[in-house]
Amino acid sequence: MSVIHATTMHPSKLELLAEWLPLQPWFSGDIAQLSSLGAYRFDDPEGEVGLEGYLLTAGGDTVYHVPLSYRGALLEGGEASLVGTSEHGVLGTRWISDATGDPVYRAVLATAVAQGGSEAQLVLRNADGAESALERAVHVRGSGSAGAPVPGLWDAVAEEHGDWVELSTPLATLAVRRVVDPAVPSPAIPSLAVPTTEVLRATWPGQLEPTVLAALVV
Repeated sequence: MSVIHATTMHPSKLELLAEWLPLQPWFSGDIAQLSSLGAYRFDDPEGEVGLEGYLLTAGGDTVYHVPLSYRGALLEGGEASLVGTSEHGVLGTRWISDATGDPVYRAVLATAVAQGGSEAQLVLRNADGAESALERAVHVRGSGSAGAPVPGLWDAVAEEHGDWVELSTPLATLAVRRVVDPAVPSPAIPSLAVPTTEVLRATWPGQLEPTVLAALVV
């Protein structure tokens, strides 16, 4: 269960992304038209790191998949992945990073893919502590099976390959799709020719056909 606080963030996540996205080699949209289609959340088993995958448009039909992680301090060695900081009305200063550089996101995503996991349930918590369920606009599901082994990706090396970022160790690669063409729900993964692939698929408003956002190859 992922708790969403009824509060403010300054700057907002979209405001931070409006500055960060144009610096990325895979982004080619019109930042003035940046808009969110929704996001999925994962739970950190330790309850310390917020994990959220945004689906964004910026003019045209292209969808950008931007996973973010939220921490109460900068991840050690995580300067290159930092998107920015924001003041959260309840949690204080949050360090917001490209989650592909966060080992907690890598582990949770790999587990969801390998073991058939899905997004977290969302709960809105008001200032008085009252909670209510929130509707989820984006739904994700891994293609794997419960109990399947999950490779360790803590020390994975990240390399950008076109529309994907590949997070690799000698034994496995977790590929995260950065740029999504909704008309191509199951694209080929560049530079990989391996025997076993499990994927994370998503649906969102206006996209009812499950579309690949990530793949795990071992």
